[in-house]
Amino acid sequence: MRIIIRVLVTAVALLLVARFVPGVFIDDLYTALIAAVLLGLLNLIVRPILIILTLPITILTFGLFTFVINAALFFFVASFVEGFTVAGFIPALIGSFLVAVVSTIAHSFLKE
Repeated sequence: MRIIIRVLVTAVALLLVARFVPGVFIDDLYTALIAAVLLGLLNLIVRPILIILTLPITILTFGLFTFVINAALFFFVASFVEGFTVAGFIPALIGSFLVAVVSTIAHSFLKE
């Protein structure tokens, strides 16, 4: 049940980001749900591998390179999901940051 709530929260965060960030577009809730599931899977499987592979540059940038990794995964999901488009890297960077912030805040309120 927690996984379904997390996916729904991420989908709502994606819809909010699409509404407020120019360059990020999502057609409907169904598209946001698909994008949220794919983002969750990529963050679970691919993100740790990318963080380990880019550890030297992450250390040199004091961890700020993880924002670039998140934006790349956000942009990557947008390239696969029809109805979810990101106009460039800067909207992907802002969008991934805001999705993370909104999701973190929502998950902290839903925590029991």
